[in-house]
Amino acid sequence: MGAARSSQGQEWRTAASGSCKRPYLRMLRQSGDAIYPTTPDDLKQFQELFKRVANRQEIALHEVQENHEVHWGNLHWINFQFPVLLGQHLSQAVNSIIINNEDSTRKNLSLFFSIGLLTFWGTALLGVRLYWMGNKPPSFSNSDNPAADSDSFLTRTLTFFYLPTKNLWLLLCPDTLSFDWSMDAVPLLKTASDWRNLHTVAFYAGLLLLAYSSLKSSSNKRECNGKTVMNGKQNTNGHSCHSDMEYKSLELKSSFASKEENGIKKHVIQRPQLPSTENIVLLSLSLLIVPFVPATNLFFYVGFVIAERVLYIPSMGFCLLITVGARSLYVKAQKRFLKNLIFYATAALILFYGLKTVVRNGDWQNEEMLYRSGIKVNPAKAWGNLGNVLKSQSKISEAESAYRNALYYRSNMADMLYNLGLLLQENSRFSEALHYYKLAIGSRPTLASAYLNTGIILMNQGKTEEARRTFLKCSEIPDENLKDPHAHKSSVTSCLYNLGKLFHEQGHYEDALMVYKEAIQKMPRQFAPQSLYNMMGEAYMRLSKLPEAEHWYMESLRSKTDHIPAHLTYGKLLALTGRKSEAEKYFLKAIQLDPTKGNGYMHYGQFLLEESRLIEAAEMAKKAAELDNTEFDVVFNAAHMLRQASLNEAAEKYYEMAAGLRPNYPAALMNLGAILHLNGKLRDAEANYLRALQFKPDDVITQSNLRKLWNIMEKQGLKTSKT
Repeated sequence: MGAARSSQGQEWRTAASGSCKRPYLRMLRQSGDAIYPTTPDDLKQFQELFKRVANRQEIALHEVQENHEVHWGNLHWINFQFPVLLGQHLSQAVNSIIINNEDSTRKNLSLFFSIGLLTFWGTALLGVRLYWMGNKPPSFSNSDNPAADSDSFLTRTLTFFYLPTKNLWLLLCPDTLSFDWSMDAVPLLKTASDWRNLHTVAFYAGLLLLAYSSLKSSSNKRECNGKTVMNGKQNTNGHSCHSDMEYKSLELKSSFASKEENGIKKHVIQRPQLPSTENIVLLSLSLLIVPFVPATNLFFYVGFVIAERVLYIPSMGFCLLITVGARSLYVKAQKRFLKNLIFYATAALILFYGLKTVVRNGDWQNEEMLYRSGIKVNPAKAWGNLGNVLKSQSKISEAESAYRNALYYRSNMADMLYNLGLLLQENSRFSEALHYYKLAIGSRPTLASAYLNTGIILMNQGKTEEARRTFLKCSEIPDENLKDPHAHKSSVTSCLYNLGKLFHEQGHYEDALMVYKEAIQKMPRQFAPQSLYNMMGEAYMRLSKLPEAEHWYMESLRSKTDHIPAHLTYGKLLALTGRKSEAEKYFLKAIQLDPTKGNGYMHYGQFLLEESRLIEAAEMAKKAAELDNTEFDVVFNAAHMLRQASLNEAAEKYYEMAAGLRPNYPAALMNLGAILHLNGKLRDAEANYLRALQFKPDDVITQSNLRKLWNIMEKQGLKTSKT
């Protein structure tokens, strides 16, 4: 027996001094023999091991845990040998522990510093975000999160508890995905009898069970075969209690032991310690739950029902959980068939997830495919967005059909009603556009852009009073609790601009200036002010306040150096104040900026006409009318300029074009009658005078021209309408 112990002591020295110490101890542990030092060399080696224990606390703890019965197998050895050992090395051990505690303290301080820095940085980012949002929670429409808008506490509670279950199902089985899960994509849970509540109960029960098991398994004490097990190790009645992580280690130990029994000593490289299954599960649950908490409506309502982007970080925890579960099943499986089944099932799962990723990537190739893929989940939102895409592709009829499909599923969507109205307006279907704009306003009374376009249509139809009321109502909409306050402010500013323009056209220049000033006060930073400044200058110019007019013209050009209307109006001001050559430069600059528009040629022609350069003026007038032959103002003014240049035949042509553009406009009909009168076409002239009087019976000039025409016709023996 002594020889055996001496032999074992020799083996101890070999193992303790080499890199294979831990595998060797594991082999001894499996052999079941108790080892203790009996020679001075044995004691020296064990003292060296004890120093290692004192100097490397984190490694020593693992060593003591795994080799408890090897080191402390015989209590009589502890009683006789340990006091000597303790007496010799107490001071060294205490010093080592103090040094190690200092290292631990430094690590803790580093940890606390990192946590504090992350907390400070996160708080700062949150503060900046709240400040940017005006120190109030985000606002969203009722359709974005229907449960938050529900008056029923039961509905809100059941739905909010169910939504995490739905998110987990998206991770488990991402068969149906969508770019948007708002509106009715997830129907509300309104009663306790809804079968989906079973999913909720199962989800939270499983989550609590998993968390409880992980916390219980990771504690320092647990029961094994009726005895207390410290740090997971105890040899009880010939059996050992192991966690899942130990099975692979036991396989390595058995292999090492067999080689040792055959007389072969082999140094095994010590592998780094892996985290326990329990710690991985806790980390996975943390990654799964903590990033998802802000989206649960627990602290504040969010503007969505489900958002797949919220699952990006939780998906990492989910993948870890799946991996840990598959590994645990594989390790615990005893039969080769079960191991193969688990392996191939996991491989198939990865394959299916990969195939789904490839298919889903196809949906994200472009906007049209993405929105088409979401029709089955959220048809109202998907059809509406698809309509916007088709409209941008100039597929007008398809876009209109898409908008109408969206309204079929949800008829009160203000944005969709507005988009359909805008599409109809752009295609000159003004009556239908007005109808949908009014429906949009009825659905959302704060939709300023709908008021704006309604007023513009009414103004173009000559319904000035109705347009004025519409613009005024738009300007009075409060800017609180809006979905897009910046777009709202821009639309309100545009309403005020058009209201001022309406006053300007009616000759109420003072009123126009008041409205323009209000628009300047309300306009947001992103609003382009050049047109507003230019109209301010025109109003001051009509009031003969030329210095103020010049100031605002210059402001317009400063805000946008290539703003053509400001070049033209400022050129008129320069011509009026006698700076002719400078004025001509601005007119030519306007033409140079956009030679395809007739407005620049028309203003330059008017300038040439005032300078008595009649031939040049006539050429500019013809050029303007040819380029903008659908613009009434350009064609009408070109005809007027040609008439002033005594080019009556050409003037007649363009007056006819102007009357065709606005067949109910009295001025166009009266001027056409006048040029026909001058050109000797008396009967046609009479017909146009009479039509003009139908729309404006009290027009003095038309009545005077008609009497003169009748006198000429009577002298020539022609029959008139009065006879």
